[in-house]
Amino acid sequence: MALLNTQVASQWVDYNGHMNDAEYARVFSLAVDRLMENIGLDDEGRQRLGYTLYTLETHLRYLKEAHEGQDLQVDVQVVDQDAKRLHLWFVLTSGVDLLATSEQMLMGIDTTSGKPAAFPAALSDALATLPPLSSPPPEGLGRRIGISRR
Repeated sequence: MALLNTQVASQWVDYNGHMNDAEYARVFSLAVDRLMENIGLDDEGRQRLGYTLYTLETHLRYLKEAHEGQDLQVDVQVVDQDAKRLHLWFVLTSGVDLLATSEQMLMGIDTTSGKPAAFPAALSDALATLPPLSSPPPEGLGRRIGISRR
């Protein structure tokens, strides 16, 4: 599901002449914001429901460089979910090129108590419309960071 279409802004380009690593994280964060809007957790929805999402963990892989003015698209698929957590797989592309992936765990939070809480019914219904992870699982999903020793 396409969430975000944008371009590499000039201020996102670093001394190496390509998009800075922190800006990849920014683009994925903007995609989470757009996801929240799409499922009813925009400003009004967060106020009305007393509910929001927090990011618990993210694993970002940088696969190809992005350059100033380059078109970017972020898509999302649901890896797994339970009553209050979402495990998501985001991909950042430019045309046919896969630039980066971001695997994220999001937690539903009751904004009154500040504690984790189950998704409200309206939100659960909206989450059910998100695309599930395609099969077979993509390369990099659940990947552990480390140095291989032979």
